[in-house]
Amino acid sequence: MTTDTRDIVVVGGGTAGCFAAATAAQNGLDVVLLERKSEADAGHIACGDAIKGKSTFPDVIDRDYLREESFTNENIQRAMFLNPKGDDIDIPFKGESGAVVDRKRYGEVLLEEADRVGADVLYDTVVNDVMQNGTVSGVQATRNGEAITYEADVVIDAAGALSLLQDKVDFSGTTFDTNVDYSQFCSAYREVIETKEPVEYDDAIVFKPTDELGYLWYFPRTATEINAGLGFQMNKPPMPLVDVLKRDLENRPEFKGAKVKDKLGAALPTRRPYDSAVAPGFMSVGDAAGHVNPTTGGGIPGAAKAGHWAAEVATEAISDGTVDESALWEYNELVQTDFGRRFAAMDLYNIFGSAHDVDELTDVVTALPGEMLIDLMGKKGSASLTLAEKLKTAFVTGIKTRGHWSTLYEAYQVNELATELKEVYGDYPSTPDAFADWQETRDSVMDDVYEVTGADPKY
Repeated sequence: MTTDTRDIVVVGGGTAGCFAAATAAQNGLDVVLLERKSEADAGHIACGDAIKGKSTFPDVIDRDYLREESFTNENIQRAMFLNPKGDDIDIPFKGESGAVVDRKRYGEVLLEEADRVGADVLYDTVVNDVMQNGTVSGVQATRNGEAITYEADVVIDAAGALSLLQDKVDFSGTTFDTNVDYSQFCSAYREVIETKEPVEYDDAIVFKPTDELGYLWYFPRTATEINAGLGFQMNKPPMPLVDVLKRDLENRPEFKGAKVKDKLGAALPTRRPYDSAVAPGFMSVGDAAGHVNPTTGGGIPGAAKAGHWAAEVATEAISDGTVDESALWEYNELVQTDFGRRFAAMDLYNIFGSAHDVDELTDVVTALPGEMLIDLMGKKGSASLTLAEKLKTAFVTGIKTRGHWSTLYEAYQVNELATELKEVYGDYPSTPDAFADWQETRDSVMDDVYEVTGADPKY
């Protein structure tokens, strides 16, 4: 068996893996990125393709090149909520535009950029196992039929949702979050469809609720090329995704005679970020660490940040000569006090939703102002209205949701708990020593959430 020794091994060539590899290479480390797909297929990932707000990508790749090559629609000005029980809701972004990308070209460019800045990108490489003796010290893989061992000071797991590597690592005696199961994930399917005529919503991302606490989406890459897809929570009964999407497409006139250009399915996290995503010699990033907005499935900006931060912290740890949990811990703190606190707060609305049926939730959502929906689903994880706005919202929403007032009050309580939870995550510990106490404080908030909603514990 061949042995290849590096400073860092990155497993997985998605957003998080590419940013990790590019950052490590920029820092002067010897890094290899292992991608299981062929070079022709790499970058082809099932994704909604939408990026809300301005890109916050770390400055380790040519961001202008990435935008020129893969951002196909940079004029997303609003969100549309297709209401099956009344008028549709149009929510302007108020000065902050979004974008839709060609996800395959986007993925190809990231891999090109990782290679350009000095990472060794290897395709057709399937990782089968990890090497570990107290500390993770590498992976065992097969490349073009040949067994190869890749030794490294740090292994960065960017292998996606329900990562195989996490099944192989022995996490006993570490802080790494193993409170993970399939019910905390979503099954999704999407098609890229070319319409005969331009759609009327080429400046919008479009959502529609479905059964099983899921939603359909229509995201315009261009005025005639639409990413159409849907997903459902895996803690709900299985949904025939292809059939449900097909029926909805048949009922929408803009898709009459349209051509399907691509189709793909995937699983993605709809849960809070891992409490800790480090173990000695090992770090998980992106989908492999739950770094996804649990209400929308959006994970591109968070994955880019996480990959970059993981490589930065790993670089310093390798330089200091130790890669134990304490040396890698800063990565956890960076994630949890940034987008992690927001995603953890948003997860409370998934828990709230699991205790109610779709019709009831639709009634409540229909009555909420658009600004509150944007806050809850994307920007903040909790609603932050002024006193006057709260009074007006309470009055108008109360009238509209007559018969659902107890549910509305429950949603209000969840919003207050989401604000409290964000504060807890803002105090994420700086060292592993205070981790157990922090978890106890966080779990006391979660106990209140379960009591308010009546939902079964998610974790």
